[in-house]
Amino acid sequence: MMQPARAEHRILGVHGDWTAQSDGTGAELVCYVGSAPKTAEGAYTRRGETFVLVSHRPSERVIGEASVTAGYTYKEGLNAQAEIDGKVFLELMTRGGTAWAADPAADRVLVAAMKAGRQMIVRGTSSRGTLTTDTYSLRGFTAAYAAIDKACAPE
Repeated sequence: MMQPARAEHRILGVHGDWTAQSDGTGAELVCYVGSAPKTAEGAYTRRGETFVLVSHRPSERVIGEASVTAGYTYKEGLNAQAEIDGKVFLELMTRGGTAWAADPAADRVLVAAMKAGRQMIVRGTSSRGTLTTDTYSLRGFTAAYAAIDKACAPE
């Protein structure tokens, strides 16, 4: 899984299908959980790394910010969709190869659903018009998220 390039990288733990990690120290501390899809479907010939991250950046007062890296450039003007346990849950804004919730309130709702859910499906469309469906297991998400809550707790 791709990781931000920072000093002081630590694996906080692997919980089910999610890995909790931190980078940096002090004001530069960033904590995040990440997972790769269990299945990635679409009629594409090439695709880069695909994963979901949920991050805490305490110095910026950012807690629980979710993002999806698609492994391709999203089609301009089209949002991606996150579905949890069969329910279309949230539209995700897209730019370049990344999708994210529209605001911190949407992040909180998404993270709560991820904690309660078993499976998340992210659907997106590439700049070439290829529809992709990535299925993520949410097994271990809650424990991994608790690990970054502890590691990035305000002092």
